[in-house]
Amino acid sequence: MQIVVAGQGYAGLPLAVRAAEVGHRVVGYDVNAHRVRQLAAGQSYVEDVASDRLRAVLDSGVYSAAADAAALAGFDIAVITVPTPLRDGVPDLTYIKTCARTLGGHLRPGATVVLESTTYPGTTEELLLPILEEASGLKAGEDFQAGFSPERIAPGNKRFSFEGTPKVVSGIDAKSLDVIKAFYDGVFRTTVPVSGPKVAELAKLLENTFRLVKISMVNELATLTERLDVNIWEAIDAAATKPFGFTRFTPGPGVGGHCLRPGAFRAGSAVAGATTGAATPHRRGPDRLPQGRGTARTHLSVTTAFSVTPAGAPHSHRAGSTQCCGLYKSWTRRPPST
Repeated sequence: MQIVVAGQGYAGLPLAVRAAEVGHRVVGYDVNAHRVRQLAAGQSYVEDVASDRLRAVLDSGVYSAAADAAALAGFDIAVITVPTPLRDGVPDLTYIKTCARTLGGHLRPGATVVLESTTYPGTTEELLLPILEEASGLKAGEDFQAGFSPERIAPGNKRFSFEGTPKVVSGIDAKSLDVIKAFYDGVFRTTVPVSGPKVAELAKLLENTFRLVKISMVNELATLTERLDVNIWEAIDAAATKPFGFTRFTPGPGVGGHCLRPGAFRAGSAVAGATTGAATPHRRGPDRLPQGRGTARTHLSVTTAFSVTPAGAPHSHRAGSTQCCGLYKSWTRRPPST
């Protein structure tokens, strides 16, 4: 099959190379011309894709990188893996919209479009499909297939490989799910079909928000235990002996990266959108953060992860960089033997 992977970043490039390795003809599309030149030269800038793997699929002719949208013509399946960054505390879907319009211009009957970008429940059916239909003149479910399958990239993770991580898949209808599942069955060892895109979209947000809350909590505890003169690492080791109801998280620099902070705010936006028509995620202002020795301003609490304010209400401050503050003292107190 002719596959297009739109977006050649940390999520798109591993998928594109893996799809090429299992026998598909793949176009890695990216609007960043510098990236495309690097890829064409066999230089990988993504940790999970070694340059020798990239050169192998280039040399065999099954993968090519392109910045020209003309290269998208004739695709059977297009996968969107573009960023959904936060702008003033709410998800910016500009890249998805732009990509959908571009793909829509090349969408033909029988083709399939899959969204992988992390976003709020409803994006695939309420945002992506109307743009594709308008740009192509085709009807979703009748003329073309579509669905959502969240990326589960863990850059640098040596324990869980890209293809070994189960892949959640969904479609807007039964035929879409069959096509999308069949494609990913050839790329991943295990696929997990769900009833529809909203379930798959929410599953991704559950994964991200779970990690965000747990990381935030253990970092808060690290600052507290420093004041109490209790070894947080020993306490975690003890708690981790419980065989059920506990997941081990350890203190670190704080929540952040490409998924965690944005993911929770996407969840908040979805909840607010369903109840008020629009939303701005609520964040605690700097004046309300606890102050004092050992305090780390890294926390997005359970309340922060899910609470929202009505449309137009001001939120206290922009997403900022994580500050580590007094956590280092707790980190360095881990028993040497462990």
